[in-house]
Amino acid sequence: MHMQRTILLLSVTFLLFSCSRNDKKSDAYGNFEGTEIIVSAQVPGELMFFNIEEGDLLGKGAVIGLIDTTDLSLSKKLLLQQKQTIGAQLQNIRSEIEVQQQQLKNNLVNQKRIQNLYNEGAATQKQLDDINGLVDINKKQIAATHSRKEAIINQMKSVDVQVEQVNRKIEKCMIVNPEKGTVLVKYSEAGELTGTGKPLYKLADLEKMKLKAYISGDQLAHISIGQEVEVMYDDNKLENKKITGIVEWISPTAEFTPKTIQTKEERVNLVYAVKVSVHNNGEIKIGMPGEFNFAKN
Repeated sequence: MHMQRTILLLSVTFLLFSCSRNDKKSDAYGNFEGTEIIVSAQVPGELMFFNIEEGDLLGKGAVIGLIDTTDLSLSKKLLLQQKQTIGAQLQNIRSEIEVQQQQLKNNLVNQKRIQNLYNEGAATQKQLDDINGLVDINKKQIAATHSRKEAIINQMKSVDVQVEQVNRKIEKCMIVNPEKGTVLVKYSEAGELTGTGKPLYKLADLEKMKLKAYISGDQLAHISIGQEVEVMYDDNKLENKKITGIVEWISPTAEFTPKTIQTKEERVNLVYAVKVSVHNNGEIKIGMPGEFNFAKN
């Protein structure tokens, strides 16, 4: 009988302790979240290789996959051949201009000589008109040939732009990881066909997590951006783990209290969202509940 009373007394004490602990509320409650990025294919084609698995930690700028570039490489080769053909025309034009300039130079000499003879009465008006006409024709021919030269140069520039576009597409065939993070979901496998905008994998930085919680308007005076706060998350059924967090963002507008959130006071109609940044040692998961107090203990 004495033993039963002792067990009962211990049970009541444990329950009172538990109730006392649960009655101690934090200033704000919410859930942890990470900045998730869905990386998609930028060009269509076959995934030649895709070297990631879920749970892999990827560095920023790491090349983790490649989409087939065969067609693009052939297109580039054809464009470079086209540019070479146009360049051969340009060489012919330059040679033509040299010949025309030499003809003009010769005709200018003749024009000056006939003009002197005409002034002395030793040449006729027709001879002078003929040489003047040849000089004009030479100048127009040179101008026309220069126009053709500019047109060919513009064609070559147009081909260069097309080559740059192909090079850009080839670069997009390389799947480059945009930010440091952990692979959460892998949507595709090597050998599969992909398309522009098709998701390949989901990435999140799990080393830096954010606790999104809600506070009432009366609590706004106790919190500011850059402030250190005490963040807690479940260690077991009875204990919390405590870490330091930094307030990164406070919503400028109020919103209705989410159904899943409790605040320190009785439920209120309007609350403000707050994001607290914490360093994750690997224990905190996306979606895990958390809480924080304004003052660090």
